[in-house]
Parts: sequence; C-alpha cells; structure tokens
Amino acid sequence: MAWESGRVLIVGAGLAALRGAEALREAGFSGPLTIVGDEPHFPYDRPPLSKHVLTGAIPAEATTLPGIGALAAEWQLGSAAQRLDRQARTVSLADGRILPYDRLLIATGTRARPWANPHEGRLAGVFTLRGRDDAAALRRALAAGPKHVLVIGAGFIGCEVASLCRQLDLPVTLVEPGPTPLGRVLGSTVGAFIGAIHEGHGVALRCGREVEWLEGRDGRLVRAHLVDGSSLAADIAVIALGAVRNTEWLDGAGLSADPGGVDCDARGHVLDTDGRPDPRIAAAGDVARFPHPLYDGRRVALEHWSHAVAQGVHAGRLLAGAEPGAPYGALPTFWSTQGDLVVKSVGLTEGADAVAITQGDAAAGRFVATYGRAGRCIAAVSVDSARWLPAHAELVETRAPFPPEGAATDRPKGVTVFEPGFA
Repeated sequence: MAWESGRVLIVGAGLAALRGAEALREAGFSGPLTIVGDEPHFPYDRPPLSKHVLTGAIPAEATTLPGIGALAAEWQLGSAAQRLDRQARTVSLADGRILPYDRLLIATGTRARPWANPHEGRLAGVFTLRGRDDAAALRRALAAGPKHVLVIGAGFIGCEVASLCRQLDLPVTLVEPGPTPLGRVLGSTVGAFIGAIHEGHGVALRCGREVEWLEGRDGRLVRAHLVDGSSLAADIAVIALGAVRNTEWLDGAGLSADPGGVDCDARGHVLDTDGRPDPRIAAAGDVARFPHPLYDGRRVALEHWSHAVAQGVHAGRLLAGAEPGAPYGALPTFWSTQGDLVVKSVGLTEGADAVAITQGDAAAGRFVATYGRAGRCIAAVSVDSARWLPAHAELVETRAPFPPEGAATDRPKGVTVFEPGFA
C-alpha cells in the first residue's frame, strides 16, 4: 500500500531526483514534496552538454528535462545542502534555511574534479565540464576560435571533448597519464584501438604523460608544462580528471558515506555507520553505492544516465511505500559519442581478467569486445557496432561462459583472448 502522508524531501535536482519524484507521485504519494538543488536550474539532461551544446547545435538552456511542471513540487534551487540531522529529521541549506522531512531521497550526484592547484585552475581559459553553466562557458570559448586546445584526461568526457574539437576544426592535444585513452574503464587493449581511431581524426595523443603545472600570463592560460620537462602552448585547457561524489554534507549524520558514495542496502535504503538501514532515507544516482546482484553483491557507484533513471524510479517507489519486490540490480549500460565514433557498453568491466573481440574487426574500427572474469561474461563494449550489443547484453545477464560460444555473422574465426590491460 502506498505511503500517502508526511513530507518527502529530495536533495539533488538532477535526473535521478526528477525520476524519483515522478515515481513517488505515480506510486500514490500525494503529500508535500520539496526538491533542493545547489544550481539555480531545473533538472536538465547532461549527455548533450559535451556534445550538442559544445558544437552550438543547441543552447545550454534547451537541455531542461520535460515533466517538471506536472510534479506539484516545491523547488528550492540555488542553495546547496550543508547538513543532515537525522534525529531532528531536517536538512540545513547554505543560505540558512532548515527543511524538515519524513522521508528523504539523497540524489546529490557528482561534481567535476578540479585542477589540483586552485590558482592555476582559476586562469582564464581553464575549464571543467559537468554542469550546464560549464558547457555554456566552454562553448563560448571554443566558438571564439582558440589557437590550441589541451584536454587533460582521456576518459569518456575527455575523449568526447577532444573529438568535438576536431569536428570544429580546432587543433587539440589529449594528454593522458595511462598508456591509452579510456584505459581505466576499458583497459589498454581496447583503449589502444579507440586511441588509433582518434589519432586518425587528427587528435594529438600524448599517452603516458602528465601535466605538472599550468602557466598563465596576465591571468590567462598560455602554456602547460609536463612532468617529462616538455611543454605545450595552449589557450584553452579542459580538465577532464573524473568526478567527485557530493557526500560532504553528510558528515556527522551517522551514515556510511565517504568520497566514494553513500552506502545503501539491497533495497535502496541508506546504511548508518553500524551497517543498519535507515527506512526513512534512500539514495539514487551517481552518489549511491549499492550491492549489485549481478556482480556477487559487490558495492558499486555508477555514473550512467540509464542507471540514474532506473535507480531513481526504484528509490521513489521505495519511499512511497510501494514494495519494489526484487533488490535493485539493473544491468549497467552506458554510451559515449565521440565525433562519429559511438561507444556503448553493457555490464561492468571492473575485475575482468580477459577480453576478446567477439564481433566485427577492431582494425576496421567497428567491433564488439567482450570481457570475462573467471570464465564468465561480465561486460561488452561496442564500437560503432551497437546492433550486436543486445545479444551480448544477454550473455552478461545470464553470466554465460567466456569466451562466447556458437557461430555468428561477423564473429572472427578463432576468437583470440587478450589480457584486458587494466593498470
């Protein structure tokens, strides 16, 4: 039976928060609903920020998600949560307001990891890319026609920005301390294939290198100095060094939370420092760390669009009193558009001890790589071969033997198994 009374507070105003709020209402909750966001904007879609917004195809303000007006919610935007008091059941905001709750959804997400030196990070021409305002500012800088763009970090965001610069015919150098782009998430074996594609599109790759400091002149970036003693002239630098989960406001609340996320049980309730679930509080999206049933209950925190949607819905129903039934365990999926290169994945590559090209031809730049662990399929990544991914998703969901067996069109004869090349 739906829980219809009391007050629900959602801290965070992104995709997971919006889908959680919608699920609450759809499950029958008709009480007061308040949504808190540190940004002044209503929930917006993040994937277009590193793609269509940077090219100028759409303005940043056009990314607002639909359905906001139908929620009957009170929006408290532009002031971040600073403190959770579980005994008083209140959340304190940076502007001094104190908001009560009967049920609470934590969906505070992540922020871009800043450049280590704050002074250098404030130089004109140095950007991070996470929020709507970040994308709008970087778009203006790219549209002004910089002489050279430096991207620091070759994860998904870094690769997307670098390839987009080539679309705009801008010279760009991508610096990555690992041996290949995307090495941390895909391993260096698959990362090398993707790196070769980017180089073919004119991206200057400097892998195995690290930027030590950024030089400014009159408050503006002019050059980056690398650890090996070399340097690069650049008037734009995009810091793409990953994300930091927004958990600091939970300090002192007695919850099991750290920079890696806030811990949840299998149902979605957050855990206290003694490992006990708080039935009044759930978490969803990037900030939630939960035991994934497909990976033997290993705790994971996922920064995926589809995960924010699915877990937001799950948490909303949980707080509404609509028993979810099974533990949350949606198959992780992800996609990245890097110029004309589309990378999609299912499952989690972490912990893989082997990888094989199981569809297409890596040398031709169109393939599917399947990852195995202890003789089972745990993940698959398609590069410009998304039509083959649903079949591979089934292999992952059923924990099929690795490498996959059976004939298939475009499957290489005599599949070769490689070391995945994780650092």
